[in-house]
Amino acid sequence: MSIKDLLTEDMKQAMKDKESGKLRLSVIRMARANIKNIEIDEKRELNDDEVLAVLMKEVKMRQDSLEEFTKAGREELAEQAKQEIAILRKYLPEQLSDEELKALVEEAVAETGAAGPKDMGKVMAALMPKTKGRADGKRINTMVRELLK
Repeated sequence: MSIKDLLTEDMKQAMKDKESGKLRLSVIRMARANIKNIEIDEKRELNDDEVLAVLMKEVKMRQDSLEEFTKAGREELAEQAKQEIAILRKYLPEQLSDEELKALVEEAVAETGAAGPKDMGKVMAALMPKTKGRADGKRINTMVRELLK
């Protein structure tokens, strides 16, 4: 079952759940709308990898909002953002642990023969396809910087 089909099925279930599924329904509808808008703009169906990219972007936006809400002391909005992130994460692949990510970074450094910070672009280019959807780019970037010091 594709991610889009899973979103549709979960949306139907959230509608049946009435009160308990309101937030879930809202988040799924927003994600589906963003996917549909991109499909309309590009005049084609998105594949699962592209749908994953849209969902990752949704999570990233909510994480940024979460940080801002926390800074501003808006706990109720921060809690809602956390819940929305949890709902969206259900559709993303399992995130890499720090140890797994570090192993992938070390492997990419060895593959590219990176010697210092100036080779960061090469390492990131080799690493991003391997971590697609399983780690945040900011987290990857930080780990690569630490290893290339």
